Amino acid sequence: MLKKITYTVAILALIAFTVFKLKSNKEITEKRVYQYDKEKPISVQTMQVNSANSANTYTYTGTFEPHKETKLSADIQGKVSKVLVDLGSSVNKGETLIQLDNSLLKLQLQTIELQIEGLETDVKRFTILAAADAVQGVQLEKAELGLKTAKVQKATLDEQISKTTIRAPFNGIVTAKLTEEGAFAAPGMPLLQLTEISKLKFTVNVPENQLSQFSLQQVCKVSADVYPELAFEGKVSMVGSKANMGNSYPVQLELQNTPDLKIKSGMFGKVKVSTQGNENQISIPASAMVGTTIQPQVYVVKNGSAHLQNITIGERLEDKVIVQAGISEGDQIVINGFINLYDGAKVTFK
Repeated sequence: MLKKITYTVAILALIAFTVFKLKSNKEITEKRVYQYDKEKPISVQTMQVNSANSANTYTYTGTFEPHKETKLSADIQGKVSKVLVDLGSSVNKGETLIQLDNSLLKLQLQTIELQIEGLETDVKRFTILAAADAVQGVQLEKAELGLKTAKVQKATLDEQISKTTIRAPFNGIVTAKLTEEGAFAAPGMPLLQLTEISKLKFTVNVPENQLSQFSLQQVCKVSADVYPELAFEGKVSMVGSKANMGNSYPVQLELQNTPDLKIKSGMFGKVKVSTQGNENQISIPASAMVGTTIQPQVYVVKNGSAHLQNITIGERLEDKVIVQAGISEGDQIVINGFINLYDGAKVTFK
């Protein structure tokens, strides 16, 4: 009997020790785990909503393009005898760039010139003889017709010889050299690429809801990313009429390059357009919005608590948005400190 009582006491002691140990472990675990206190105010940064003029400056990124660019080819076929320019050469309008072999054409021209001399002599002789009725008039007519034909042939050869000299159609820089001396040239075969960058085109893609900011002959400020200290005035020369795949429209501006041609084709730049805004519009930082793009929300602070408020937004102005409905002038909204923030949370200000 005593043994059974001792055994029972031992079991009860073991159970009591286990319960005590479990309770002690639970207390230790609860102390180690962070317990969020919903009654503790959350530190946030707020701003007061004010209405103001919504005038703003829009910035669009685009690329510089050459004012003129073309690939030059020969009008007639022939062997390239001279290439008078190299890659990167600056050339002037009318300057000789490539000379094709024209020796055979010049020999043909000499032959025609000799024929013309003989025919001119025949015409003079037959004119005198025909006046004296010494020869038939038809012989004079044949001589005159032969002379006209020879002169046409001479003009044709002169034109062909002139086409063996390839000249620059405008001032520019040789940006591609596609032939060398001894190569064969033919119509449609590119030999050189000539680019003019003394004037430039600057093209940007503009969303449809902002296309009205641009109009023909409008002057805008343009800058190059690599030379932000340089300012250019670009004049709008084209406003796109057809959208691209991104549903935006190309707008092209023309501007003058620097005298030393610092801006190169393909460089990135920006154009700034200032708009005349509407008064009494509420704008808030875009970072203050929470929720979704379908239903944007902001936290409005009232009586020390933050409350979620649905809003309706209009256009975006870079890092700001225009609020059309949902908040009023004078409201306090949260702009920083959203961690652990929830609807109805008590807040304190940083």
